[in-house]
Parts: sequence; C-alpha cells; structure tokens
Amino acid sequence: MDMEMTCEAVLGSEFAGAARAAREFLVSRTEGELLGLVGEKVAGLGLRRPGHDKRAFPASYGGGKPCGGDLLAGAGMFYVTEEGRVMLDCTSGHYQMTWGYNPPELVRLMEDATRVGVVWDNHSNIPSQPVKQLADEMTGLAGEAGLDRALLGVCTGSVACSTALKIMLARYAKDAGRVKLGKPAIITLAGNYHGTDMVAQWLRGMWPGLVGGVEAVSVEPNDMSGLEAAFASRGRRVAGFWAEPIMMNREAIAVSREFLLRAQGLCRENDALTAIDEIQTCCWYPETLMSMRLGLEPDMLVVGKGMTAGFHPLAGLLYRRELDILEQYDSISTNGNASLAAVVALGNLRLIAASRERMERLARMHYEGLVSLAEEFGDVAQGVNGEGFLSGLKFRRREDALGFHRAALERGLWVRAHAYHEGHSAVLSKHALVVTEEIEGFVLGVCRELLRGRGWR
Repeated sequence: MDMEMTCEAVLGSEFAGAARAAREFLVSRTEGELLGLVGEKVAGLGLRRPGHDKRAFPASYGGGKPCGGDLLAGAGMFYVTEEGRVMLDCTSGHYQMTWGYNPPELVRLMEDATRVGVVWDNHSNIPSQPVKQLADEMTGLAGEAGLDRALLGVCTGSVACSTALKIMLARYAKDAGRVKLGKPAIITLAGNYHGTDMVAQWLRGMWPGLVGGVEAVSVEPNDMSGLEAAFASRGRRVAGFWAEPIMMNREAIAVSREFLLRAQGLCRENDALTAIDEIQTCCWYPETLMSMRLGLEPDMLVVGKGMTAGFHPLAGLLYRRELDILEQYDSISTNGNASLAAVVALGNLRLIAASRERMERLARMHYEGLVSLAEEFGDVAQGVNGEGFLSGLKFRRREDALGFHRAALERGLWVRAHAYHEGHSAVLSKHALVVTEEIEGFVLGVCRELLRGRGWR
C-alpha cells in the first residue's frame, strides 16, 4: 500500500498550512512576546475559510454554532484559534493536559518509543512492558495506603469509576448476612462527578427511577454531622463512600482532610469501602496522588485524565489485593491497554518528580494570588475554592461570574464558568504545570484589571 499520508493530503492544504503557520508562530516567540499578544487577532494566522463547520455536531457540543474561536494549533499554555486569535489556556484543555499542548519532552519520548517498537495499543491479554511498569510505579506511589493492585485496562475515568462501584457492590453481595439487611447504600457528596456511566450519573441525581436495588445517599461536602447521620442510619448497609478531594464539577470545592479521614473511619467501622476519585487531582500535586498528600488510606483510588498528559485516554483503579474479586472482562475498555500512552504516563511521572519544588511554589502563588483578589474586591468576590492550581474564584452573584467569564474570554484567558446549577457562581482554572511566574503574574494581573474595570457588570 503506497498512499500519500501528509496533513495536506488528509486534512487539506488550507488547514495544514494555517496550522503549521500558527504552530511556528507560537514556538518561535518568547513567552513574554506571546503574553503581549494574548487576546489579539494576528493577521495571516487563521484560516481564510473553515473547511468544516459544526453542523454534524450534536446541539450539546456546539452543533450549528460559529467555529471561529475553535482551536487551530497550540503549544504549552498558548493556542491560536481558527480566526487567528492568540489565547492563554488556563484550564489545561479539559483539565487533562498536565504539561499543556504538545509538550516537547513527551512528544520526543513518544516518537522514540514508536521507533523502538512500542505499539499504540494491544490486547489486554498480552500487555507490554510500559503498562506493567506503569502499574508497578502507580502502586508504588500509593504504597503507604497499601494499594498494591492496579487495573489499567480501562480507557476512561468513567470506566475506572464503574469498576470501583462494581467492586463495592460485588463485595456486598458476597456477604449473605449483609444482604439480609437490605439493599446496599452508596454515599456520595452532593455535586459529585464520577463519570458518565449511567449508574454514576444516577448517584448524582440523574435518571430518576431508572436504577433500582441500590440506595443513593447524598451528603453535602464538609458537612460532618450529615456524614455521621448518613452512616448512623444505615450502618452495615453502607457498601461504600465516594469523594473527590477537589470537586471540579462543583465550583472546585475542596473537601477537608478532617472530613475525608472521618469518612474513612466510618467506613472501617461499618465494613464499607472508601473510594477516592483522583481523576482530577492526580498528577497536579508534588506527591502525584493527593490522597498521599492528605495522609489518606482509601481502599480504592481512581486515577485518569492528567496521568497521560492528555496524549491518549488511559485511566486506572488502584486497590488492595483482597478486593481483586472481579472476573477478567467485568471491567475493560477495548483500547484500554495502550502501551504508547503508558510510556507517556511514565514520562509524565518523571517530569513531576523533577518539578516538585517548582510545582509547590507556583501553585501557592496562584492560589494566594486569587485569595488576595477576593479580599481586594470583596464586594463582588465571595472567596476562593480549591487548593493550588485547581481553584475557583467564587462570586457573590451568578450574573457577575458569567459577566467576568465573558470578559476573561474576550481578553484572551480561556477559563471555565460554573453557573449552570442553583448557587453556582465560580470561575475555574487549572493551570498546566508548564506555567511560570511570568504567566501567573500575567493571569492575576488581567483578573485584577477586569475586577477593577467592572465593564462586564
């Protein structure tokens, strides 16, 4: 088979030429030069006419909406839109690109791994060394918690979460005495997000009436009395407790160490399982796993998103050996044994290990900078949620959060607004780990400028 496989041949010369020009523009300029152009439309960089619009997309994913602001090319934390506008991505894509767009170290590693024979993907019955090595290194990171099993044959965090839920329910079903007490109860935090699996969505209030045989119990994050009441009224019927250390689906609320330790203790008292969902937090803190930072010892720990730095979806579940009770194909993704993605994940772990002091310092600068802004503009800002790079500026009014978000986008900062549920009024960020003091200072300066100007109100 002798076919021409170039970007021009496959994607068209219009797109390939524009993308190449935009990429060259980004990599040939200093960080300071790019910061000076954030929000600006640069002549000669965009597409003269988009080759494809979004008419085939579903409405929930922008179907029929203008596409000039869509991404053309990216490098680090910067990207250029199809209309040639320079943007600073403050959310790491969709919270998953640990080192930003196409980090050169990981791109080189991926290319070298391909040259030496590492395949993109393969059957889970014949795992290659990278996947086995990644399992060893991830369980090593969770060693203090005694998590010595790693399921890496799953592609997304949704499947990893459903695996943990299956283990909870399978363990409950094996206990005949417990089954006699009634249907199992799963305790989650209000506003949780444990994937797009239907049962996981049902746990957060979706699909009412369509799931039976399990009781879903919702507790407000950091509500200690509510947590204790939930366990006290159900006792050994509790099959498991779920929590995300930083709830990025609920305005980046940080769940306190004291609350999580109490939940862990209550699970042990009632022979229930603790599952910590680190799909958002893993790889964004110097310890790699936030559970280790907090001194937790969960029974199960879900990892994903940033583990492969956004290269290819690969998630995992770390757990104790006595919970290895599922059959081989009870939880699997066809493309969940991705050898090349595992290589990138291993490289990612090494970058984190070499950057721990820097990560700690810049995360503190980011968070404390937001706190200072909230104090300075307390008439509109209520405070700051989260910890480190996973943070949200909480506004007093939903309208102000939305107005600030629009103004930030116009100024060239790609941030996210959480204002689609009652009481939500936060603007979120999750900086990639390539962030520098100069970028942090720029972002905080733009936020101060917008908060002072109030043109968005």
